[in-house]
Amino acid sequence: MKVAVYGLKANESQKEFFDSFFSELHHRNIEILVEKDFLFLLKPIVSSDLKSVELFSSYEDLPAETDLLFTFGGDGTILEAATVIRDKMIPVVGVNTGRLGFLATINVELLLESLGDILSGNYNISRRSLIEVETNGEQIADNFALNEITVTRRETTSMITVRAKMNGEFLNSFWADGLIISTPTGSTGYSLSCGGPIVHPDNNTFIITPIAPHNLNVRPFIIADDSLIDLTIESRVGEYFLSLDSRNKPLSTLVELKIKKANFSMLIVEPKDKSYLMTLRDKLLWGSDKRN
Repeated sequence: MKVAVYGLKANESQKEFFDSFFSELHHRNIEILVEKDFLFLLKPIVSSDLKSVELFSSYEDLPAETDLLFTFGGDGTILEAATVIRDKMIPVVGVNTGRLGFLATINVELLLESLGDILSGNYNISRRSLIEVETNGEQIADNFALNEITVTRRETTSMITVRAKMNGEFLNSFWADGLIISTPTGSTGYSLSCGGPIVHPDNNTFIITPIAPHNLNVRPFIIADDSLIDLTIESRVGEYFLSLDSRNKPLSTLVELKIKKANFSMLIVEPKDKSYLMTLRDKLLWGSDKRN
């Protein structure tokens, strides 16, 4: 069995946990790969032998036959890991080392209890769709997103105009600070904070959510994820920001966007005793009102 480990932060307080985690992997004779920068953070705090681990730092380095990828951090760590996994369909075990996330749902204190089941394949898989963007000339590295693709104003307090077509038919001109096109996974992210609906990840949809629209009758709109969305942007400064999850790129308003569903998915590991609905209840405090 081959397991990869990815993270963005590590500290001394996690020493006991990581010692137990790597010791268990060694005990099971599991081949371990650790992301290069994360290994640099782990070495000063981990007593377990890390000399035998293999390194990876990019999509090209990560073997497609990797059985699991453990991420340590939060939802943002999983979003970063998506750029390394891409279309390799490696199941991701999101271990939360901070506050409860919608993707990283396995609390770090509870991972060791469920680690045996996870390594034995006793878990559920939540298949998450991704969204991608193409342009009329500008090259964009990692042109996909797990949560959302967003266009926003840049270096101006003035609104931008986002002209949208859906499957070739004019949809609307959004006068706003920007526009979010979200997957169901991203419906609990930026889109939710802008008034968008929560959409279960099993739905085959996109959510179009305006950011601070000038016209209050412009509301979030749910469409099928096999739709093709064309965007052209107007701005007083001749530029705008394109964001793919947390990756930002300034573009000229001459650059037009074509947005569609990516042709690969991301596989999120869910323990048998954990579900998306349970995470919603915990995260949003549903049921905290005793009348429920």
